[in-house]
Amino acid sequence: MGSYPTWSCLKYIPERLSGVAFVVPIVNYKWPSFPRKLIKDDYRRKLVQCGVWMANYVPGLLYWLVTQKWLPTTSSVMNRKPVLFNSRDIDALKKTKGFPMLTPEKLQHKGVFDTLRGDFVVAYSEWGFDPMELRNPFPNENRSCVHIWQGYEDKVVPFELQRYVSSKLPWIKYHEVVDGGHLIVHYNGLCEAILRALLLGEESLEYRPNIPKEIVV
Repeated sequence: MGSYPTWSCLKYIPERLSGVAFVVPIVNYKWPSFPRKLIKDDYRRKLVQCGVWMANYVPGLLYWLVTQKWLPTTSSVMNRKPVLFNSRDIDALKKTKGFPMLTPEKLQHKGVFDTLRGDFVVAYSEWGFDPMELRNPFPNENRSCVHIWQGYEDKVVPFELQRYVSSKLPWIKYHEVVDGGHLIVHYNGLCEAILRALLLGEESLEYRPNIPKEIVV
C-alpha cells in the first residue's frame, strides 16, 4: 500500500528522492491511461469497487465482516488451496510471520482497522493525476533510478497491468519474477536483488521479463 504515496512523491517532490523501488505496487483502475479493454474483464476491479463502496458507506459492516472468527487465518489458508497466493508464496508464509496487522485479533482494534480502511480508500480513489503521464524525474542519470518488481503469478496485482504501466513509462526499469506471486519480497535473495538494482544499477537476467512485442500497447 506504500506505493500510492510514493507515486505522489515522484509527482510532487522528486527532488527529495534518490530513487524508488516499487515491489508489487497496487494499480488503481481509475488511472485514466488504462485502456478499457485491458481492465473491463478483470475480476479484481469489481472486488476493489465493492470494497471501496463498503469502506465509504458501510464501514461498520465492513468492520464486522473482517473481524469475524470464521474468516480464514494465515495458517488455514496454507492448509487448503490458496486463493491469493501461489506455491512460492505459501512456502514464504511458512517461514515468515505473514501479515500481523491483518489478523482478526489485530483488526479488532479500531485504530488498526481505520488506518487500513483509510489507506485502501485513498489508494483506489481519484488521485488528481495519472502516474502514466509522469516525466522522468531523474533525466540526468545514466541509469534507471525507478524500478518496478512484479510476480508473474501474482493473484492480487495483475502482471498485465504492471507491464502496461512500464511500457508507458520507459524510464522505469521493470523486473518480473517468473514463478513469483504477491509475496516476492519474502523470497530468498529477492531483497538483495532489489537493493543491488536500486543502489548499484545491477540487473539479473533471471528477472528480465520476456514480453512479446505484440502485447505491449
